[in-house]
Amino acid sequence: MNCGTLYLVATPIGNLGDLSARALEILHTVDLIACEDTRHSLKLLNHFGISKPLTSYFEHNKSEKGQYLLAELLSGKNIALVTDAGTPAISDPGEDLVALCIQNDIPTVSIPGAAAFVSALIVSGLPTRQFLFEGFLPVGKKARAEQLQPLRTLPHTLIFYEAPHKLARTLQDLLDCLGDRRICLARELTKLHEEILRTTISGAISHYESHSPKGEYVLVVEGADAAALQAKQAADLSLIPVAEQVDALIAQGMDKKDALKETARLRGVSKREIYNIYVREGEQ
Repeated sequence: MNCGTLYLVATPIGNLGDLSARALEILHTVDLIACEDTRHSLKLLNHFGISKPLTSYFEHNKSEKGQYLLAELLSGKNIALVTDAGTPAISDPGEDLVALCIQNDIPTVSIPGAAAFVSALIVSGLPTRQFLFEGFLPVGKKARAEQLQPLRTLPHTLIFYEAPHKLARTLQDLLDCLGDRRICLARELTKLHEEILRTTISGAISHYESHSPKGEYVLVVEGADAAALQAKQAADLSLIPVAEQVDALIAQGMDKKDALKETARLRGVSKREIYNIYVREGEQ
């Protein structure tokens, strides 16, 4: 028997009118629907008059239930995977099921639709050409710092998810690590009480000192200012002798020519200028 197909079906993040006609068709025709919370998904299915067997698939049962779903797919059944809201496999254990299906040559089809981070990004007013989706930050202080630290110098617009009870701490961590940047906070997207707050990180901290956070948040944060970072880097490097920097790069494995070129790039000057300084410092 031929194996079935796993359909990754995006569901509304708020407004039920956002469920696509194709998604409805798939939900009507599959043999089984795997969902994050069967009670939550049942409300959606009942609204559209869909009656299908449901099974739970979430973070704490994904290993055992993944094997069950794999067996069902291998037996020829078609399965739709949905999350409580939005697109499955984004900050969601659905990514593990997709990997499992690929390993077993099971067809996997995306039925596109709403994704909270995309909706927040396009209304944020921040650059959309390059962005980095980070999802939820770790709870632990050390792990959180390790995730944020490499983002400090990236020009990409940064996107995070956060729960209301952790929002204040996350905003403070963003301020401490990234500095005071523009930020857009979006909550209740597509719902009656949708709220979009465009401000700075420090402004958001002040705002939520007098307004209690409610609902799940998408945080869209301005990327690093490339010109400012380059100027700061050049200023920092100006404190280090050119010869010392070139020799350090050579010690790391570069040949002299590449080390001179890299030093010039980092300092924003010509290679000839670096070479002349290198020679002059070497003679001293």
